[in-house]
Amino acid sequence: MAKILRGMSRDGSARILVIDSKDMVNEAHRLHKTAPTSTAALGRVLSAASLMGCMLKEKGDTLSLNFKGDGIAQGIFAVSDYYGNVKGYIVNPSADLPTRADGHLDVSGIVGKGTLTVIKDLGLKEPYVGVTDISSGEIAEDITVYFAESEQIPTVCALGVLVDVDYSCKAAGGVLIQLLPGAEEEIISKIEKNIPSISNISRLFEQGLSVREVANIAFADIPFDVFDILNPSYVCDCSRERMEKGLITLGKQTLMQMIREQHKIETSCHFCNKKYHFDIDDLLKWSAKGAFKENKK
Repeated sequence: MAKILRGMSRDGSARILVIDSKDMVNEAHRLHKTAPTSTAALGRVLSAASLMGCMLKEKGDTLSLNFKGDGIAQGIFAVSDYYGNVKGYIVNPSADLPTRADGHLDVSGIVGKGTLTVIKDLGLKEPYVGVTDISSGEIAEDITVYFAESEQIPTVCALGVLVDVDYSCKAAGGVLIQLLPGAEEEIISKIEKNIPSISNISRLFEQGLSVREVANIAFADIPFDVFDILNPSYVCDCSRERMEKGLITLGKQTLMQMIREQHKIETSCHFCNKKYHFDIDDLLKWSAKGAFKENKK
């Protein structure tokens, strides 16, 4: 089960979030049948979305990350909620490249250059939208740049996914540290000193460390309190009803033409690949209920 630790330095200078995301990354790999580099890229985005989601203030709030790059991944998307539960997909799950000279998977190579869009649906009339350039494609650095440019919050982010020989996720996780207003220079110096110790975050989890033990490394020599530990999951909330609403927006004539050509309509959820089928009986039922705007006077 995935875990997220949420804590804060005792002087209120910085907050820390640590995630062990192996289980949610493996679920994404199972659903999308991702190649190794795609597993690493999608896993990092899911981990980041989960960490950022559990910083939302209200239970009904949601957050989405959209990495739209020009690499062969063709885009990576993830949605998280207040509890850190996530769902996501990579447009090209087969995207893969040879390992880099340093032995690491070439995540930036499949992501490419482009934009990172962060959308927060806070229950207001319009969602908050922040857009920054993808600075490296390594995901963690891009999240750091987003917070600096769009929210003006000094942030340290480390993300990692270790892929096993059978292409499953062997270990995955992340750390997010943010300085709060009035942070003392001493705390800043200690955090900077500790950054190299969490740079290979997936290896720390591979060694069997808990989220608390990783937090102890990230906040070495910094007294802090743990607020709570969450148990987020990879959760898809798709349903037949949601698919119906999406199809109805296409209009009766378009749907009728699709049924004439294919005898039925098949839709598939991007997040879990579950398929839904609709036929002429469904179309007649929707029409009888007055679901189509052209039927309303």
